[in-house]
Amino acid sequence: MTHLLLDTCTLIWLVSDPTRLSKRVVEALNDRTIDLYLSDTTVWEIGLKWQAGKIGLPAPPRLWIEEQSARWLFVSLPIRRPHLYRVTELPEHHRDPFDRLLVAQAIEEGLAIATPDQQIGRYPVAVLW
Repeated sequence: MTHLLLDTCTLIWLVSDPTRLSKRVVEALNDRTIDLYLSDTTVWEIGLKWQAGKIGLPAPPRLWIEEQSARWLFVSLPIRRPHLYRVTELPEHHRDPFDRLLVAQAIEEGLAIATPDQQIGRYPVAVLW
């Protein structure tokens, strides 16, 4: 595994409560040979949850996410049309639209996903936890 996509909860725990991360994920996060991907899907989800008051951040998402991206050297993963088409082709294992889009991106880009979400493991995507 050389490419790892972070689930939204994985990013938040990485920064706010790393004890919630599995040992395998911590090892991968600290392995500089692994490219860490942060999807625009996660940026969108965090922004909406912050705006709705469902999550608290020490700074607005625009600042907080960019600070974390610079600190962890995240590779930005934009949302592209093939990702959106793939979402419509996935079975309904998961109802969360953000998670479904992350799965679609991982499939299209050949990425593993760092997530504790067992439903994601039902898709044809590598999961690290």
